[in-house]
Amino acid sequence: MLGDVLGLTKPQSLAYRDLVASPSLDATELGRRLGCDPGDALDVLRALESHGLAARQSADDSRFQAAPPEIALGALLARRKDEIRAAQVELIELEEEFRRSSALRPATDVVDVVHGADAVKHRIMQLQLGARETVESFTKPPVFVMPADENTAEDQAVARGVHYRVVVDRVFLDTGVLRVDDVAAAIENGEDVRFSERVPIKLFIIDHRLAFVPIQTVVEAGTEGSDLAPDLVGALIIHPSGLLDALIALFESVWRDATPFARPGERSDASDLEQEDSRILALMLAGLTDQSVANQLGLSLRTVQRRVKVLMGIAGVSTRIQLGWYAARKGWL
Repeated sequence: MLGDVLGLTKPQSLAYRDLVASPSLDATELGRRLGCDPGDALDVLRALESHGLAARQSADDSRFQAAPPEIALGALLARRKDEIRAAQVELIELEEEFRRSSALRPATDVVDVVHGADAVKHRIMQLQLGARETVESFTKPPVFVMPADENTAEDQAVARGVHYRVVVDRVFLDTGVLRVDDVAAAIENGEDVRFSERVPIKLFIIDHRLAFVPIQTVVEAGTEGSDLAPDLVGALIIHPSGLLDALIALFESVWRDATPFARPGERSDASDLEQEDSRILALMLAGLTDQSVANQLGLSLRTVQRRVKVLMGIAGVSTRIQLGWYAARKGWL
C-alpha cells in the first residue's frame, strides 16, 4: 500500500522492507529473499538508493542499508503531497477552461461518441474513479462490455465515500447472473440497490455532471461484414444540457417506482423469523418467482412453496399480498 502511494514498484517496496529488517544486505542476499537473480536485485537496490531509501555502507559499497523510514519516507510523502497539490491546482484551471469552452459549443453539440468495447470499458472505469459524490446507474442485460465482478472502480469509488444508487433489472436475479449474496454485500458496503421489472436503458450518471449511455448495435445475420463484427459496441457521453436533465429525471422516476432490496435481519425484531424464511420473503417482495427464489437460495421449489404456506399460516392470511403486508407490519424484514 505504501509503495503504491509513493510510486514504488512491488519489488522495490519488498526490498525496502527487507532492508529495514536487516543491518545490511548485498545484491546476492536480497536476490535470495526476493526470488530473483543478483543482477535484478542490484537494480532494485540502486533504484532505492536514487529514491533516498537506501545507502551504501562506507566500509563495503556492495552492501546497502535502509535509510530511516521516518526521514526517507517522510520526504517522499512530502514531495508526493506537493505534486498532488500542484495537480489539483492544474485540474481546477483545466476545469474552468473546459467550462468556458463548453459554453461556446453549439446547442446541438452536447453528445460525444465512444467507439469500441475496450474504449467503453475504459471510460466506465475512468468516470467512476473521477466521481466526487454520486453515481447513479441502470443495469440491464445483455452484459456486453464488463461483468459486475470486473468493475473494480465501483469498489474504489464506494471506499472513497461516493454514494451509489443502482436500479437492477430483475431478470438478473431470475436468471442467476446476479446472486443475492452479492447484492447484500454491495448494500453492506454502502450502496443503495433497487430492482425493477423493466430497466429502460443502460446508464451511468456521474455527479449530475455527465451521463454515460452504453449502446450496442447488432448487425443482422447475412449482411456484409457480419461475420467479422457481430456487435458494434459504443457509448454516448452526455454533457450538461436538457438531455442530461431528462436522463436524471428518468432515473429518479424509475428509482422511485423500483423495489428496495430488503435485507434479512435489518429490523430489530427480525429474530421472530427464521433466517431462511426471512430470505425467502425478501426475494418474494423483490418480485422473484418461486423457482427463482429456489435457485438463488439453493433450495427445491417444493421447499420454497412449503415454507411460504407455513408463513401464511403463521400470519393467518390467505394470499401472498396479505403475507407481504403482514411481514412489513410485523417487522419481519
